[in-house]
Amino acid sequence: MKQWGEPPFEPELAPEAVLGQMEMAVIVCDRFSNIIHINAFAKKLFGFAGSEYIGQSVLSLGIAEEDHEQATELARHVLKGGVWEGTFCNLREDGSTIYTRAQAVPLRHPSGAIDGVAILAREALRSNQRDQDRYGLLDRIGTRLAGSLELEVTLRAVADTLVPQFADHVFIDLASSDRLVRRVSRHAGDWTPPPGTWPEVDEQVAYPPDHHAAKAMSRRDAVLVDLATGLDGELGLTSMISAPLVARGEVLGVMSLGLSHLGRRADPHYDGFDRDLVGAIAGRVALSIDNAMLFEEERQTALAFQRHLLPGERPPKLDGLQIAWRYEPAKPLESHGHGIQTQVGGDWYDVIPLSAGRVGIVIGDVEGRGARAAAVMGQLRAALRAFAQDDKSPADIMRKLDEWVRTMSSADAPRPSLVSCTYFVYDAWSRELTFSNAGHSPPMLVLDGRVGELDFHSAAGAMLGVRSPGLGGDIIYNEATVTLPPGSTLVLYTDGLVERRPKEDGTYYSSEQSRLLIAEAVGRVARSDVETVANTVFSAVPGDIDDDVALVVIRTAPEELPVEERTFPSEPIMVSEARRLAAETFAAWGLHEDEAEMACLLVSEIVTNVVLHATNVPAQKRALVGAPELSFDEDDWDLGAGLGRPEPVKQEFRLRLRKGAGALWVEVFDPDLRLPRIRNAGETDEGGRGLYLVDQIAARWGSRPTPDGKAVWFELPLT
Repeated sequence: MKQWGEPPFEPELAPEAVLGQMEMAVIVCDRFSNIIHINAFAKKLFGFAGSEYIGQSVLSLGIAEEDHEQATELARHVLKGGVWEGTFCNLREDGSTIYTRAQAVPLRHPSGAIDGVAILAREALRSNQRDQDRYGLLDRIGTRLAGSLELEVTLRAVADTLVPQFADHVFIDLASSDRLVRRVSRHAGDWTPPPGTWPEVDEQVAYPPDHHAAKAMSRRDAVLVDLATGLDGELGLTSMISAPLVARGEVLGVMSLGLSHLGRRADPHYDGFDRDLVGAIAGRVALSIDNAMLFEEERQTALAFQRHLLPGERPPKLDGLQIAWRYEPAKPLESHGHGIQTQVGGDWYDVIPLSAGRVGIVIGDVEGRGARAAAVMGQLRAALRAFAQDDKSPADIMRKLDEWVRTMSSADAPRPSLVSCTYFVYDAWSRELTFSNAGHSPPMLVLDGRVGELDFHSAAGAMLGVRSPGLGGDIIYNEATVTLPPGSTLVLYTDGLVERRPKEDGTYYSSEQSRLLIAEAVGRVARSDVETVANTVFSAVPGDIDDDVALVVIRTAPEELPVEERTFPSEPIMVSEARRLAAETFAAWGLHEDEAEMACLLVSEIVTNVVLHATNVPAQKRALVGAPELSFDEDDWDLGAGLGRPEPVKQEFRLRLRKGAGALWVEVFDPDLRLPRIRNAGETDEGGRGLYLVDQIAARWGSRPTPDGKAVWFELPLT
């Protein structure tokens, strides 16, 4: 003990000792927000150990992504000499969430310049300033719950927000028809309750009238109860608050929070302030759940609308072709900062059976998102299907689609939508792929395990709808034809697959980087089935898609398909020769006798029609409009030179027979440009019934123009 008159005792404590004993987190950062010092309580509060965060950004303390902008504002404000105070949401290394109240002040050099920031932080609601913390905390919780409009994500965010900071146990029961269903059951420390303790997720919940949860819903107010006994002495519930979830005047369900010895709290009991706070939180939770449920209903409606406009889930079985396809809408746009709307869009695909076993394949993308883009897509798909049935060339179909798109302007959308599109026609017997492109990305082509791209240069064209109505100039669409070797694979996709795919560091993959990742992944599974290739393509680039994605994978057959073809002189006697060829071919293919006889009958009728009506007239000539007529006199020819009068061209027709797994196709080619039509033959007419017979017996029949005439065809199913 010091003597009277001596100076008082002055303990000497190092600054590190003072900071180490403080019951408040202290974080010191330089001007660039890099941590240069943290005390022991900060490690405890933010849930990490060691000094691995020294030199790291202050964001490494687990500040939630939605608070990054707030952290930037903190640094900007304090470095100007101000003082900042606010609430942060922090994610601990164990996955739990904690809300902290932080105050930041500038650190000044002796010269007066600001060379750093000191941040003092504590757990919100764990001091005598609970009333002040409440408002900032409610605002932060509301912001966090507004981070998604998907119901499951919203419910998960609610559980992450409340456990373990506000409760050791949280339950959310939502009304479904006339019953309550448990949607959330979360416990601190990943504790699992014994079986039968509480209803499981997705199970029905029935509360007796005197239960605190039932009272909360009937009174539409939060109810606090203290429990004298619990499940057991160690983990028994000690206190619970049940709060109704009310939105737009309707009770959506009830949220219950519980404390127990599981949390190792100094006082595992709620009080009146906690009841009021949980009631206010429940109001925000109810609003978020209601928005998510409304949005989910709207989104499911839009998705159902779009999926009904697209082909079914299973591709059709086609001869010489294996097909797999995928369609995936992106997450709601609000998660990307573009406002709230569904992410259905205008991506589309289709596979269209054509004449003689040929197949039309299309993939495209209508600009924009939402219901209008989906509606345009549906109309476009229907129009293309109608155009394709005429068996026009891909370039002709692109021109007709462009004209059609340019007529779709309205008062709400005076400018037509822009559409990228590629239309392919594949013949499995000749292995020829003919295509025309309107501003769409080229598909990947896999040959013998090597991944490349289909050459689009000779078939390139502008997007549909580029030229506005009333403007001059023609948009030229070209087409190209390639022969695909056996076992070739084409990967058709829309740009949502490769654009704006996020990386872990917050940046995005470029389109070229995404294509490279996809090509590498496809190369590893190039010899797998098309379903495996489709799954691999879709998951090759990590991160959520920013736009809806359509994907089609097609593979050509490794084996040759049965085909027989011969050219005959256009003479009546050749009808029997054509029938004989058909009978021999059908027998060699193993057709049933009745099926072969029926097919031969139709071959006779269609060949007879060609011989009588098509090849016995001069071939049609396409004359230039306005060109002068040229006439030659017999005297103009030098007969002495041996030229003489030219011999008339012998007319011919070509018969082609094709067999698939479930159908037989017959085609007859001739040089006449006139398309056949069914006549109404009278009772005494000798002819005019051949095509009528074909129409009645064949599954399908028709005609299509060819470069040098036309083709008449019919299809017969095989049992």
